[in-house]
Amino acid sequence: MKSPDNLHIFQVDTHKKRYLPLLLLADEQENMVDRYLERGTLFVMTDGVGETVAVAVVTVEDNATVELKNLAVSPRFQRTGCGSRMVDHVCRHYAPTYQTILVGTGDVPSTVGFYEHCGFRRSHRIKDFFLLNYDHPIRENGVLLCDMVYLKRPLQ
Repeated sequence: MKSPDNLHIFQVDTHKKRYLPLLLLADEQENMVDRYLERGTLFVMTDGVGETVAVAVVTVEDNATVELKNLAVSPRFQRTGCGSRMVDHVCRHYAPTYQTILVGTGDVPSTVGFYEHCGFRRSHRIKDFFLLNYDHPIRENGVLLCDMVYLKRPLQ
């Protein structure tokens, strides 16, 4: 499937939890989403008929850095370029004001590869993040997640 035509990305400031089912695709424990959703900026991508295609949540970490806390693409639209388009939108949005964008993810080759394709490079890791912060084992593509791998990308 190719990327849908007429994609529209907009910011949502209220009732953010209505997008929880999609947010949980990227971060499967609701109390972890709660840690950043309200303080973050929620971006929503829809197609030409108003169907939600993707979501992203970005938080300001300091006066030079933002972090992409959640990026989720509806299963129907995965592998169509929508995730990359959302990352590009977020980076363009924050580039005038911030210097760097971070993203933390599990150490899974396909996910790290996606972010590297989007211009991110490995930065650091937080040992045992998933083991210490989630109430059950988290697996992605058959890989048990232990450490959080951070990648960064310059915005300017």
